[in-house]
Amino acid sequence: MDENVVEEIRLHQETIAVDNNSPLHLIREKELEISGRVLSAKREADEIVASARKKAAEVVSTAEAEGGAGAADREKVIRDEAKAEADRLREAAHAEAGKLKEQVKARRDDATRLVLDAVTAI
Repeated sequence: MDENVVEEIRLHQETIAVDNNSPLHLIREKELEISGRVLSAKREADEIVASARKKAAEVVSTAEAEGGAGAADREKVIRDEAKAEADRLREAAHAEAGKLKEQVKARRDDATRLVLDAVTAI
């Protein structure tokens, strides 16, 4: 694109040198003016695209950071809930074990008598 612009400028200078008021000169002048506008618009569009890409990268980076922080917070909540559930189950198991020990203690004498009666009956 830049080579075309340079070539157009050379042609424009040659045309100016030959005849300033010819229709070809006026047409060429307008073509150069429009070409300059197009080049300027392209540069502006490139700047806008670059700015948008930079902003998008920042948004993605921020979202990833916030998502990571949110995931860490959620992980902590889940771990705390799991620990509380494990503690509750452990306490329930200890209570059940205590009840079973009491039942065994209460029934031991009866079981001992049963076994002795069975052995002595033979």
